[in-house]
This record gives sequence, structure tokens and C-alpha cells, in this order.
Amino acid sequence: MKFDFTPDPKVLIALTYNPMQPLDALCELIDNSIDSFYGAKITIIPYLCTAFHYTMKHSSPMAFREGMRDSIPIALCYLAVSFSIGIIAANGGVSAMQGFFTSFFCMASAGEYIGFTLIAAQATYTEVALMTLIANARYLLMSAAWSQRMNPSLSIGHRMLMALDLTDELFAIAIARKGYLNPLYSYGAALFPAICWASGTALGCIAGDILPSRIVSALSVSLYGMFIAIIIPPAKENRIVAYIIVACFILSAAATYLPLLSLLSDGTRIILLTVIISAAAALLFPRKPETEIPQ
Repeated sequence: MKFDFTPDPKVLIALTYNPMQPLDALCELIDNSIDSFYGAKITIIPYLCTAFHYTMKHSSPMAFREGMRDSIPIALCYLAVSFSIGIIAANGGVSAMQGFFTSFFCMASAGEYIGFTLIAAQATYTEVALMTLIANARYLLMSAAWSQRMNPSLSIGHRMLMALDLTDELFAIAIARKGYLNPLYSYGAALFPAICWASGTALGCIAGDILPSRIVSALSVSLYGMFIAIIIPPAKENRIVAYIIVACFILSAAATYLPLLSLLSDGTRIILLTVIISAAAALLFPRKPETEIPQ
């Protein structure tokens, strides 16, 4: 059966003189489609389907503004947390300018904390690179999930720019949107958080150079509070996670005094413990596959 969707000329004239926004026009199209399908149903007129798919162009500036709007709470949190990162960086001899650009191009709290800590411990480039890779390994999984939601025609340039500022929070707000991931939404969402994260780190570096050592040491504790806030909720929900966290604390302290491990640098010990504990946990307590919810 063929359908004639040619609109009446009167409708075209009405739409021409009606100052309707693109989103309003789309909503009107959906509403009219639903009415048409319902009318066909009650009049017992056969039709092929009751669904259609519409993909908005990724070049819409509206998506950029939506990303900026949705990321404001994230940016404010980043500004507070990155201040502690700056304190840690100042302890390692990192200047405010160096801290700013480091945080701007590496928006990763755990990765930066480990990197600045290893720099303060005068670790080698290999240790810093390897430990940063391990600490940020979860982004490999996030990127893989993102790739499944990207338009196949999306250029490699957009894909690389979207991955540049991939963080846990920005991943969450982007993946929650329906349809293909919009590059401009990701760019808008990353703008404020990147600026706040880098600025907070620079301010922390400045404060670390100006404030007395006792106050700097006190402010450094706030970052540990952030990590505690990260591990406590999953530990309360899963007893196995709680046991693994306790084992990490015990083994980390023991490795400092054991004969062979104590001879290694701090960075090497962290790498070994991270790999061994995570591998043992994965083998002893594998996660059960979750039931996939049909789309």
C-alpha cells in the first residue's frame, strides 16, 4: 500500500507565516503523526508501522549550549576537588602554570594524583607513564561504550576530541542522552569543567607555595577525603569490595616493610600492588553477567 504524505497547500502557507522554532516544528510533526496513526487505527485502515526515527544533525549549536548547561554542577565540583590536586602538585615542585596545563589536558583526579605523587618521589618516566595507564584504564571501557553510541559517519577528528576530556561525570551525562552521541554536546559539556579543573589546580599550586606548611598539609587531607567518599558507597553495597579495600590497605602498609618490596621505589610498589590485587580479585570474585534489557 502506498501512502501520500503530501501536505495540503493551506498547511504549508500556515507554517510559512508561523514563527515556529525547529524543536516546536519537530514536536508538531510527532503529534500529527500520532494523531494520524490513531485515526487510521479507529477507522480500520491498514498501515505498515507506528514508529519512525529522526536523527538531529550534530552541528546544532543548541547541543553545545545544552552541554554547557548540564555541566555547570560538575564544573563547580571540579573547582573544589582540583584545588587539593594543586596542593599535591605544589608539594612535588610543580608550578601553577605547569599544574594548569597538566590538569587542562589530563582531567583525571586519580591519574593526576598518582602522577604528581610519583613526580614528588622522583620516579622515572616509565613508572609515571605505566601507573597513569593503569589508574586510567577504566577510560578504555568508557571509550568502548562511547564508540557504540557514535554515528558511524563521525570523523576520527571528532572522536579524538570527544575522548580528550572523557571523565566519569561527563561520560555519565553524555551516555544518558538518547540517540547518537553529539560531538558539540560533548564539547560544551567539557568546556566549563576543563577550565574549572585547570584553574583549581593552578590556585592550589599557588596556595601551596604561599600558605604555611601546616595549612598545606591540612588541605592535602581533603583529597584523601574525596577518595574515601568514592570507595565507601560501593563498599557498603558489596561486602566483597569492602574486603578488597581492606586488603589493599593492609598489603600497601606491609609492602613498605617487607624485605624485598621495601627496596623498590614507591611507584613500582604501587604498580605491582595494583596489578596483583586487581587480578586476584577478578579471578576469585568474577562479576556475574548482567541480564541485558531489551531496547
